[in-house]
Amino acid sequence: MKLLIVAVGTRMPAWVEAGFDEFARRMPRELPLQLVEVKAEPRTTGKTVEAMMAAEAARIEAALPPRCRRVILDERGSDLTTMELARRLESWQGEGEDVALIVGGPDGLAPAIKASAHERLRLSSLTLPHALVRPLLAEALYRAWTVLKNHPYHRE
Repeated sequence: MKLLIVAVGTRMPAWVEAGFDEFARRMPRELPLQLVEVKAEPRTTGKTVEAMMAAEAARIEAALPPRCRRVILDERGSDLTTMELARRLESWQGEGEDVALIVGGPDGLAPAIKASAHERLRLSSLTLPHALVRPLLAEALYRAWTVLKNHPYHRE
């Protein structure tokens, strides 16, 4: 099983890549974490927000494996604790399919992507910078894995 973070946006600041890479590197071979960047639709073309999100949705669809569990990051998603995320991760591993955690662009995700999701999660009630999601999500997944392995990284 692979964990994929499929995120709209390219050319992130170096600190974003460094933060993501640090936690992706720590993941075990049997549960690799991979980032798939999807090009954002330019905001200067005069297209409507709906048209831009639809174009991004088509790119997201093309980037997803043929069979995978789709988990969208959404402000209205389930608010999980670390222990709940660990149990969710364990459940995903039991199902055996790759898991794609989908992060939208500046305007969010198109309704079609939202409708195709198996689950919705949210990282915080706070409004966070878009770039911060990648390292934050990578750390949360790593922490959840350490909980499952009784690794001392997470402390209750």
